[in-house]
Amino acid sequence: MSPPVAPPGWSRWLVPPAALSVHLSIGQAYAWSVFKPSLESALDLSGTQSALPFQLGIVMLGLSAAFGGTLVERNGPRWAMTVALICFSSGFLLAALGAATEQYWLIVFGYGFVGGIGLGIGYISPVSTLIKWFPDRPGMATGIAIMGFGGGALIASPWSAQMLESFGSDSSGIALAFLVHGLTYAVFMSLGVLLVRVPRPPKTAADGTPAPLEGVQVSANSAVRTPQFWLLWIVLCMNVTAGIGILEKAAPMITDFFADTSTPVSVSAAAGFVALLSAANMAGRIGWSSTSDLIGRKNIYRVYLGVGAMMYALIAWVGDSSKPVFIIAALVILSFYGGGFATVPAYLKDLFGTYQVGAIHGRLLTAWSTAGVLGPLIVNWIADRQEEAGKSGASLYGLSLVIMIGLLAVGFVANELVRPVDARHHVPAQKEAADVHE
Repeated sequence: MSPPVAPPGWSRWLVPPAALSVHLSIGQAYAWSVFKPSLESALDLSGTQSALPFQLGIVMLGLSAAFGGTLVERNGPRWAMTVALICFSSGFLLAALGAATEQYWLIVFGYGFVGGIGLGIGYISPVSTLIKWFPDRPGMATGIAIMGFGGGALIASPWSAQMLESFGSDSSGIALAFLVHGLTYAVFMSLGVLLVRVPRPPKTAADGTPAPLEGVQVSANSAVRTPQFWLLWIVLCMNVTAGIGILEKAAPMITDFFADTSTPVSVSAAAGFVALLSAANMAGRIGWSSTSDLIGRKNIYRVYLGVGAMMYALIAWVGDSSKPVFIIAALVILSFYGGGFATVPAYLKDLFGTYQVGAIHGRLLTAWSTAGVLGPLIVNWIADRQEEAGKSGASLYGLSLVIMIGLLAVGFVANELVRPVDARHHVPAQKEAADVHE
């Protein structure tokens, strides 16, 4: 499936909506927790078991993005969006069959493995194209699309809850909800498949040979052999670990922090706090990534990591004595979490060029897979150990918060060490130009 080239006069502002249709759909992954209580009740599962589809989905996101990134670059955004549509929707349909037959392994395989491949390919599908359409504002362009992934749960959470209420929370009701999800997302993602276009190739030189791309250009295979790639891997991993540490345990964390105070947090208020965090996550993706176009990628990551560490310190030292401080600091951290995701493609473009930036981005997302396991593990394991030791309230999280500060400090140092890529890793101009015109 050859990538469709935009005709003369095509507006580049039609491309972000195409990307959004995919990212808003696959962003449903952040709303998986809506299904957990019903699955646990209907299929007699533990909390750990009901989390398996989501966990496997995030792992497959990173792996499929890493291994499929080169294919996405070679075949173009329409091919990638089509693969994402088929895998993500098929994952829901398999999960629906698993729920209907009460075969939980099929839900894990469908949503986690098959759907997870759709997550990874869909996540990186528009990145390279958006950067090529918006070379003047790459942070804003990728922020618009990746904002959709953060905001997908704001749509999916109430929608899924309403379906479970209407269809029932038994196995047949869950199966019907999964079926509706799969079919609806297939239709919605197809809008992106039909709408997406790539920019016209650069003009040829006077002698008829393809004109090379401007600036530094590095291939994906060469990029992973540079220190810059691994420094950015550390930066992203540390930033995501810190953010997901709060996001994954947000409701019980705010409840525990104020359980022993005169103003405890109710279940509904905790749910409202989670919604606020999702909004901050989404707003940070477009707001901070757009800001990076003005102040530079390195400077914005100094904000994410440095100010983020200070926000964690505020929560650790005064968070349990002031709800406004706790809430504001958490919102800032989650805005940095979202901003880090949205800014990193533009950071990669600055360092490695546009030649294979989508494939490089895919490889870098293995940092997300690592952080997706590391962040919840740190917070939950330490909280469990502290509870076994007889502690309660904010004391359950004190050590976790200190660890997060340390991780952000590691990321800050890694960001400071980033330098321009050595010329020996650059792609020869003749090869890059020929590849662009393939």
